[in-house]
Amino acid sequence: MHMQFIKLDEVASTNSYVLQVARELAGGTVVYTPCQTAGRGQKGNRWLAEPGMNATFSYLYKPQAILAREQFCISEAAALAVSQVLAELSGERIMVKWPNDIYHGNRKICGMLIENSLDGRLVEHSVIGIGINVNQREFDPYAPNPTSLALITGTDHDVEWVMRLVCERLEQHLATLAVQGCQALHHDYLSVLYRHDGQAHMFSTPDGTAFAATIVDVAPDGMLALRHADGTIRQYAFKEVVQSMQ
Repeated sequence: MHMQFIKLDEVASTNSYVLQVARELAGGTVVYTPCQTAGRGQKGNRWLAEPGMNATFSYLYKPQAILAREQFCISEAAALAVSQVLAELSGERIMVKWPNDIYHGNRKICGMLIENSLDGRLVEHSVIGIGINVNQREFDPYAPNPTSLALITGTDHDVEWVMRLVCERLEQHLATLAVQGCQALHHDYLSVLYRHDGQAHMFSTPDGTAFAATIVDVAPDGMLALRHADGTIRQYAFKEVVQSMQ
């Protein structure tokens, strides 16, 4: 797949833009901007980025035969691409907090919003929105736990270069899925999954109920499997459960 890059001087949301014109664009198109004014995160969360300081972009993927029920493999490919590139650039251990936030220690360096359009049983196209904190050093005080590549390494980085490295790695992983199938990256994803360590950690439900559980697996549809203290294993969709950061 040959990547094409489209730079917008300013846009409300790269994901929203790509979704509007997805049928007109070739797979492998990357839309990016130094100034995203209304970036969107998972489940309606906002993604705030200081203009020119961070990598904010969306990659359009048009798979040949990814089943809707296995669509989480696209998220795994994206999360691995970002975590691997940031680990290489920083020399630090970078983890993926389910489903696809990227963390250094207990601080978030990247968020994603992956929006899949379905055609029957298959994924017709996927818009992979990625926002990486690259050079930003000061953040909204209401942001709970942000960090950036510059804060980790102590130096600034070329924002567009970071983006292109991630896109190249993403293309490699998507090519692996096309050849080997949707489970091809799953082991690698689990190997960098935050707190997938065989130990019990604290979680909570939206009503505030806290409980200890061990991460067992993530299903092909993205459901998180947790083993509770009584030994039962239950599956949770995103925002049905929250990991405690303590």
